[in-house]
Amino acid sequence: MARQPDSDSFLDMFSRFGRDLKLPNVDVQSILDHHRKNLEALERSARASAAGASSVLARQHEMVQNAMHEITRMAQNYQTPGNPQDLMSKQAEFARRSFETTLKNASEVADLVRKSNTESVEILRDRIRGAMAEIRAGYEKK
Repeated sequence: MARQPDSDSFLDMFSRFGRDLKLPNVDVQSILDHHRKNLEALERSARASAAGASSVLARQHEMVQNAMHEITRMAQNYQTPGNPQDLMSKQAEFARRSFETTLKNASEVADLVRKSNTESVEILRDRIRGAMAEIRAGYEKK
């Protein structure tokens, strides 16, 4: 019996196995290309998600710094004694501005997350469309 060379690749063994069983010819390279494209799309999607998360985190950090500066400024204004009505007015103004800023910041963060998710999902949708076109083209050849 002839000894097979040790350098047979998995693809060679797979092809030989298919021939021995008299299976229809399978374009292994097309299958591998298909899965390579799938993995590349997953990688691009993950990178887009990571970039989006990074930008959300950076923006939230900036928002917290701005809030801390505003709180510090407000605390400095409280140190000066004054009319109780003025103090109450300043507190009410600070509460109103804090509430408005919080709503604006939450909306901005939600928009950043939505944009990041949309980009990530769109990469996968494009790949699914491409995969379906490849499958259709494969069936049309036969």
